[in-house]
Amino acid sequence: MAIHAHIGVLAFPVVSHAAPLLTLVRQLAAASSSDIIFSFFNTEKSNCAIFSGQEFDNIKAYDVWDGTPEGEAFSGSHFEAMQLFVDATPGNFEKAMKEAESESGLKISCLLTDAFLWFACDMAEERRVPWVAFWAASPSSLSAHMCTDQIWSMMRSIGAAEREEKTLSFLPGMSSVRFSDLPGEILPENSESPLAIMIYKMVQKLPKSTAVVINSFEEIYTLIKNDLKSKFQNFLDIQLSILSEDPSIVSGDSDQECLSWLEKQRHASVVYISFGTVAEAQPEELAALAEVLETGEFPFLWSMRDNAKKLLPEGFLNRTSKFGMIVSWAPQLKVLENPSVGVHMTHGGWNSVLESISCEVPMICKPFLADQRLNSRMVELVWKIGVRIEGGVITKNGTIEALHYIMSNETGKAIRENLNKLKQKAENAVKLDGSSTKNFKALLELLKSSRGV
Repeated sequence: MAIHAHIGVLAFPVVSHAAPLLTLVRQLAAASSSDIIFSFFNTEKSNCAIFSGQEFDNIKAYDVWDGTPEGEAFSGSHFEAMQLFVDATPGNFEKAMKEAESESGLKISCLLTDAFLWFACDMAEERRVPWVAFWAASPSSLSAHMCTDQIWSMMRSIGAAEREEKTLSFLPGMSSVRFSDLPGEILPENSESPLAIMIYKMVQKLPKSTAVVINSFEEIYTLIKNDLKSKFQNFLDIQLSILSEDPSIVSGDSDQECLSWLEKQRHASVVYISFGTVAEAQPEELAALAEVLETGEFPFLWSMRDNAKKLLPEGFLNRTSKFGMIVSWAPQLKVLENPSVGVHMTHGGWNSVLESISCEVPMICKPFLADQRLNSRMVELVWKIGVRIEGGVITKNGTIEALHYIMSNETGKAIRENLNKLKQKAENAVKLDGSSTKNFKALLELLKSSRGV
């Protein structure tokens, strides 16, 4: 079959960004009958983390330079690594794109990129090809970022102390959101940080995109959706594989061990804890959470990086071994699907929120950064499918209160009913005539209509 289009996919090398972008590409590749080829550009480390080796014939991964000086072992922080990568762009992508074009014999006919990579707008204009931007975070955070100038103007008229309670009632669908819930990169005092500069440049470029794609479903946020649709040529909600397991994911022995452990637990009794791949709670917060789990003998599955285990109270692992389990990584969707899981204690990342909705698991949110505070506010006050930990800091009393609230018959039942309603909307969105299905077909046609030379 003749190849109709060559799509250059530019990823931002953070798992919560690159993994859902790859999921979208896999779905597009499966639906395109091999008449479209996808060149996936990402750093070597990130590619190794998200590719399984069981890919479609029309997807090829290319490693781009991550900015680390050649021959030097990087030992800095996550944010320092991000800055090195940003400094290496867009030259690192340009080099890899030329390699992909040479190997395929086909010019790249469309750029499908992480929205953070604002320079893709200029690259697409130079090549005279469409630019499709993928927003990996929540719709509400994108809406807030697109209104950065308006938010700054409002902030000048209120004192710093007022931010705690003042809501964003002037923005569609944000009447329950406070200024203090906003992603840190929006705040004026953080405007000179590398990530804030990148996002602000993105805000200026996104209206020029051919389409903006987001991992969500329209029915979850009607007012915000309508506002975003008015800002872009095409705004496409495409719900990714949260309702069915990605076929490329293969469980290892350690995964099977924690899943087997879950099978032995009582229905809706387990507290599943995972704070994502970037941030980690402070030592005093970990100690408070550990004390609650131990004294209350709550069955728990805790996904925790190995270097954080040393921060737990001495002897905690031995004392809780009969009713708890700690793993360095867990297959989250499979965990949440297990009927023994009663609550998800989460950082409130957008992927985790969607997965909790799809599995009807109530959330206790402990936000750290980015859109997590905003997502947590929506979870608690708008959708009413969970709670945010009191004050945003894990304490013994706050955690006990949150657990009792979720686990109680009355409030817990209401939360689960709300989750069920949202899940039904999510399922309807991916039916043959659903909104996500229609948007996916529109994106596929857009890609097919681009032509390599």
